Amino acid sequence: MGKTLTEKIIQSHLVGGSWAPGSEIAISIDHTLTQDATGTMAYLQFEAMGIPRPATELSISYIDHNTVQIGFENADDHRYLQDVARKYGIRLSRAGNGICHQVHLERFGVPGKTLLGSDSHTPTAGGLGMLAIGTGGLDVALAMAGRPFHLICPSVIAIHLTGKLPHWVSAKDIILHVLGYFTTRGNVGRVFEYTGEGVASLSVPERATITNMGAECGVTTSIFPSDEVTRRFLASQGRTQDWMELKADPDAGYDKTFHINLTELEPLVATPHSPENVVNLKSLSGLAVDQVCIGSCTNGSYHDMAMAASILKGRFISDGTSLIVAPGSRQVLENLARDGYLTDLIAAGARIDESACGFCIGNSCSPPSKAVSLRTSNRNFKGRSGTADADVYLVSTESAAASAITGTITDPRTLGIEYPRINLPHKFNIDDRMIIVPDPNFHVEPVEIRRGSNVGKPPANDPFPEAISGEVLIKAGDLVTTDHIMPAGDRMKYRSNIDRYSDFVFELLDPSFSARARELKARGRHGIIVAGFSYGQGSSREHAAICPMHLGVKAVIAKSFERIHASNLVNFGILPVIFSNDNDYEEIGSGDILDMPDIKNLVASTDTVTIHNRTRGTTIQADLRISEREKKILLAGGALNYAKEQQGSYSESHGKAL
Repeated sequence: MGKTLTEKIIQSHLVGGSWAPGSEIAISIDHTLTQDATGTMAYLQFEAMGIPRPATELSISYIDHNTVQIGFENADDHRYLQDVARKYGIRLSRAGNGICHQVHLERFGVPGKTLLGSDSHTPTAGGLGMLAIGTGGLDVALAMAGRPFHLICPSVIAIHLTGKLPHWVSAKDIILHVLGYFTTRGNVGRVFEYTGEGVASLSVPERATITNMGAECGVTTSIFPSDEVTRRFLASQGRTQDWMELKADPDAGYDKTFHINLTELEPLVATPHSPENVVNLKSLSGLAVDQVCIGSCTNGSYHDMAMAASILKGRFISDGTSLIVAPGSRQVLENLARDGYLTDLIAAGARIDESACGFCIGNSCSPPSKAVSLRTSNRNFKGRSGTADADVYLVSTESAAASAITGTITDPRTLGIEYPRINLPHKFNIDDRMIIVPDPNFHVEPVEIRRGSNVGKPPANDPFPEAISGEVLIKAGDLVTTDHIMPAGDRMKYRSNIDRYSDFVFELLDPSFSARARELKARGRHGIIVAGFSYGQGSSREHAAICPMHLGVKAVIAKSFERIHASNLVNFGILPVIFSNDNDYEEIGSGDILDMPDIKNLVASTDTVTIHNRTRGTTIQADLRISEREKKILLAGGALNYAKEQQGSYSESHGKAL
């Protein structure tokens, strides 16, 4: 049997284990990326390892999340990131240059390479044939230090595309269709690999929209083949030399195949408050819309912006609707201006937002209270927009632009205008001056790293306790996201100050959580979190593990975990255990006192944990579904402690030893 594209790339980077879906493997990493919301902590951790320079082919620090500079915190962090980049020979994309995923796709992505990023939407680069995986910042720091990345060898699902998209139906509708079928749960350890004759009809930006939002399904990554379409895109970026053809073998075997006839798709929408709540757009026609936001790393390409401008050209937005447009990169913005599309957007009443993550993470352009906001971004979790009671709907660029004109949710097919045909430039105007390239002699001249008062040290953790005895601080339900655990928006400016950021743990679900956890820790007791299915959805932000650790949380008991968050919990010494029987979730309440005696020995020797509920006088079983390597990390008190214990043990052939 032939090989899938995923298998080919993994096997070419394999440094531990073998291709056997479900087993743990280790792969070498070619590229890393960070963004400023997660990067400051990643580089603080990298500094703590004492590594003189990254062992990767390419490491890039992007500033794209916290670009709103009200107060000194974000500006100080940006200065810290620039100093770190200069000292260690890391490229830095300055604030204003664009969103990491869009810029990496344009300027750095290479088919067949591996990319590890401290952002859950890193799989965007799968749109041009990279094996691109999102993870926590500490894993990225370890990869920069030359360590391999460990993951579960994935099962590969073929998303087989036939036909061609009809007018007014887009790549966003393809991934919404996928989300409607696969949902946001139950896809851990899977890769979506796109195959079929329909692939050739999709441009790289359209493919990137699909791979970007595949992250909402919880898969390890998504990937398209590298073909003639990929070559043309790289040529337009002046990077033809980076192209190579990559595809699955004709007789490749897949774990499952999901067929989509593109010709049959219609405009879709994800309704509040989850990307999996997908319905036909026309079923909501006429619903009044207060705000429309076009852009983000999902739909911020030149193609998307030009499409919006073409629909809006000669028209003006509805009186009751605000329109925000955020191009994905400076390159997109400049080329829109040169080609006249920017003028059309401004003439239609659009507010031009910075090329950054602003509205997507609730860092700017929050909607009014109880508003309806249509967005082309990838997440619509409750409160993520920055407005707790707003309803956010996820739609395509075409549907968003049409609705901005009418002021209601509008199927773009009903506008009665000719469908715009957008041709990507054969050659984009390219200006990389906002990317700081390190001096070749960066390692010779000493660099002073300036640290503002908001920039702390990497959080320290003690070795794993002999026994866990503590209180259930919160009993959360299903689909708890990292936004629920650690809010973004204006709170994110404290990302480098763990003690301060910890004040906001679970703020959206229980504002008293932090104070109660601190009081419990002061009494020498452990904190415990209980949750339902799919705990830790969404962002890769490791602060959702770091801050609970800082507050004394030692265990999370859930019905299931999402991949990145489960890894982050282990990396910071928090025990992630899964109810052996889902019904036992009902046997624990908030405030219950739980005991896990001899837990250290149990973790080392077995995969079953016994939990005694002292409050109710009951006992339940839970499963520890982590690898032997992860057990060692857990027992050391986290990955940074473990790396220090293993100092000098990693082969020089894969990078500098720790």
